[in-house]
Amino acid sequence: MAFERAKQEIAELRARAQADEIEVAYLDEAGFAQIHPNRSAWTPVGEQHCIEATRGKRLNVVAALLSSGKVFSAKLWCAFKAPLFASFVGLLKEQVTKPLTVILDNASVHKSRAIAPLMEVLRRQGVTLYFLPPYSPELNRIEKLWHLVKHTWMAPRHRNAQTLENDVGEILDNVGTRYHMVF
Repeated sequence: MAFERAKQEIAELRARAQADEIEVAYLDEAGFAQIHPNRSAWTPVGEQHCIEATRGKRLNVVAALLSSGKVFSAKLWCAFKAPLFASFVGLLKEQVTKPLTVILDNASVHKSRAIAPLMEVLRRQGVTLYFLPPYSPELNRIEKLWHLVKHTWMAPRHRNAQTLENDVGEILDNVGTRYHMVF
């Protein structure tokens, strides 16, 4: 029931965004490794499948897919913690002039008591956090974006840290122009 109720409420939020009353942002974090994920591969019989397994730093990306079609993102070479989340939402609010509703999951960084005062300031500035019910990532449209970035738009190859950051940035900066999503 919670899933169906959330689905209906999000449809209402989307209608308000289309009526230009609010901006809706689907927000989530994703991690990117320098070694592209290798879920499966074909290898001729009798040969061993070998892939380069050099480990490197992990790039954490937080992004918001806006109802206006834009993507607002930040790339971090550190752990994504609650103060960074609050800062990101504050920067996101600066990008929009209308009231902002942020659709997101229930990750602990989104609900930390340590950032409650910051989130209250943002609430007074017109930011509403809409928490999805548990186990419903399909209601967060940015999940589709992460899947496309990782499994369609990024060529599978080893990247150094700078190349990884550049490749992810190039994709996120060009969603809607060079990279298109269909729902």
